Amino acid sequence: MFREFEETKNWIENIKKFGSRLDLSRISAFLKELDNPEKAYKTIHVAGTNGKGSTSSYLANILMDAGYKVGLYTSPYIVKFNERIVVNNHYITDQEMVKYANEILPIWQRMFDAGDTVTFFEVLTIMCFLYFKEKSVDFAVIEVGLGGTLDATNVIVPEISLITNISYDHMNVLGDTLESIALNKLGIVKDNVPLVTSVENEKLCPLFKEITEKHHSELHFVDFEQLRDISLDESTKFTYREKQYEAGLVGLHQAKNAALAVDAIHLLNERLNLHISEENIRNGLLNTKWPGRFEIFNHNIILDGAHNIGGIEALRKTVWKLYPNKNIKCLVSIMHDKEHQKIIEVLDNFCDELFFTEFEYARRADAKDLFDESHHHNKKLYKDHKQIFLRLAKNLRDDEVLLVTGSLYFISEIRKILI
Repeated sequence: MFREFEETKNWIENIKKFGSRLDLSRISAFLKELDNPEKAYKTIHVAGTNGKGSTSSYLANILMDAGYKVGLYTSPYIVKFNERIVVNNHYITDQEMVKYANEILPIWQRMFDAGDTVTFFEVLTIMCFLYFKEKSVDFAVIEVGLGGTLDATNVIVPEISLITNISYDHMNVLGDTLESIALNKLGIVKDNVPLVTSVENEKLCPLFKEITEKHHSELHFVDFEQLRDISLDESTKFTYREKQYEAGLVGLHQAKNAALAVDAIHLLNERLNLHISEENIRNGLLNTKWPGRFEIFNHNIILDGAHNIGGIEALRKTVWKLYPNKNIKCLVSIMHDKEHQKIIEVLDNFCDELFFTEFEYARRADAKDLFDESHHHNKKLYKDHKQIFLRLAKNLRDDEVLLVTGSLYFISEIRKILI
């Protein structure tokens, strides 16, 4: 029995990350005992390598602007543990997390004693389903945690599914080809449930068509030929299907994420006979804020959680577009299980100065190892991330920008210094 939030949080965080069986039987059995709370509201399922969180947030904000009560489930957190589970932009409270943990614990313990550990992510997913049911949400936007096929969220049957893009990440779990990664993410496709995607790699299109046809699912691609006039400031303006929009998140890739959300909402309108207006769409896109996704502080400090090759490439394009005449200083820390050599290769080629650092986190790579992998002519090594960040931020000149990147976990540590 939990009484305090910290006690609850520690329990959740120390549960095994992966169960003894890689299938959905464990969470399905658990949810059945709770009368399947995930069936109490309409859901939207969002998968993809990058842009899942941003796209999910666009969808939630558009639906909220249209007057719906909306649950949003995302990971990982940047500001506070509770931000994974949100209703109408309000985090689940500490007390509510304790309450649902106590509801989950007896079933969890019984399964654990029988030799079956319900995992960290499964517990959080169950908690979000219970919370959204009690809050009587109209829609829940559910972001996939990892992959798709065997992800704990894949127990839902949504109104619509989305896949943002396919890039290299989590290859130890998803496979080391784009085809194997795509196939895993396509595991979220359900019979007669349409799929909307912003995948750009034409070689993957036949696979998308094959899987959706097998499930009798409509397949809709974002029409990139109709995505034009992208301009960046501290928002992203663009034209899509002859209509002008402005997204609250910054980045060339954010125009693609927003276009995906626009197409999904139009399809949702059509399927469910909703009346979400163009004004709702515009307001929702503009009102979307997402910590750690090209988040700009003081006009010259950027936090971006890019942590795979697709994310870093998108970051490079946005930095070059927004700051063509600035000197780019980059403070970086990366997880040891990511493709850090490839990430550093990209950073080597577009940053003017590189500062390698580290922070207290089990999965992070040693700063010295990252430093040695870099071939940059102007690189430095500082173990104390707080000290070097404060020094760099304090001494920034007008022609300089400080970019902090490499890991969502790392930028959440830096963000604590800024807020």
